[in-house]
Amino acid sequence: MVAKQQVKTPKKSAIKTSFSDKVISVVTYIIYAIFAFVCVYPFYYIIINSISANNLSERGKVLLYPMEIHFKNYANVMNIPGLLDAAQMSVMRTVVGTILTVMIAAFLGYMFTRDTLWKRKFWYRFVTVTMYINAGIIPWFLTMKLLGMTNNFWGYIFPMIIQPFYIVLCKTYVESVPRELQEAAEIDGAGTLMVFFRIMLPVIKPILATIAVFAAVNQWNSFQDTLLLMSDQKLYTLQFVLYQYINQASSLKALVSNNTSSTAMMASLAHAATATSIRMTVTVIVVLPIMCVYPFFQRFFTKGIMIGAVKG
Repeated sequence: MVAKQQVKTPKKSAIKTSFSDKVISVVTYIIYAIFAFVCVYPFYYIIINSISANNLSERGKVLLYPMEIHFKNYANVMNIPGLLDAAQMSVMRTVVGTILTVMIAAFLGYMFTRDTLWKRKFWYRFVTVTMYINAGIIPWFLTMKLLGMTNNFWGYIFPMIIQPFYIVLCKTYVESVPRELQEAAEIDGAGTLMVFFRIMLPVIKPILATIAVFAAVNQWNSFQDTLLLMSDQKLYTLQFVLYQYINQASSLKALVSNNTSSTAMMASLAHAATATSIRMTVTVIVVLPIMCVYPFFQRFFTKGIMIGAVKG
């Protein structure tokens, strides 16, 4: 009988790092820590000031940690007229606008890869050239007015659903998908729409998730279109209300005080509420939804954007 030979796995040699490498690593970590602190601190500063004593916040005493914590600012800000309606309008435009933007970017990006599309190269260049040429605000406003988009909810949606950059991302991603998938479906009798909905949409989910985050952030943060197109307060968005409050900070204290329910609370709030505290609180309310949604989709960013960037 042949004795079984024992296969010895070579031991991994420990990689010795020099003193200079350690110094570089430490310096790198310090730089990244400082950079992370610079990015995170503004949000942290707003949050701790919104829950700290209003008089201390007004005087700039709250810098590193909250002082005399309370949550009355959030309850009081909710009494400001039109805030909840503005939040509903922001959510509605974000949901509707994001869905339409993603679907149109995906469909056009897919169609621009089809050789059967009439004048495909011309239409693709016609769309992408708008990334570099802009007529300006006044022609844009006149066009929107002629189209009846003033004081119209769809004035939020239609100008933003066709985004050339998103179309380019989708087109690049679709080109990285093996052509055989489409050809096999077409041999089985699938048409253009069936190939798009049954084959392409499930495959390009990473880039769709990436575009969805970009589109949602743009819709949620936009306030200039409200300023230019909307005079009906029912169509005001949360960002526009925040913009108004920042410009009218001196009247915020009286506004909140006049909307409290009891006389005792009114006297207390008139003494405590400040323009700074309300600005900080409203800012948190506006930014918090995006901060909560963003991390869940961040894992799609690298995969969604980088796939198709390098072709073999």
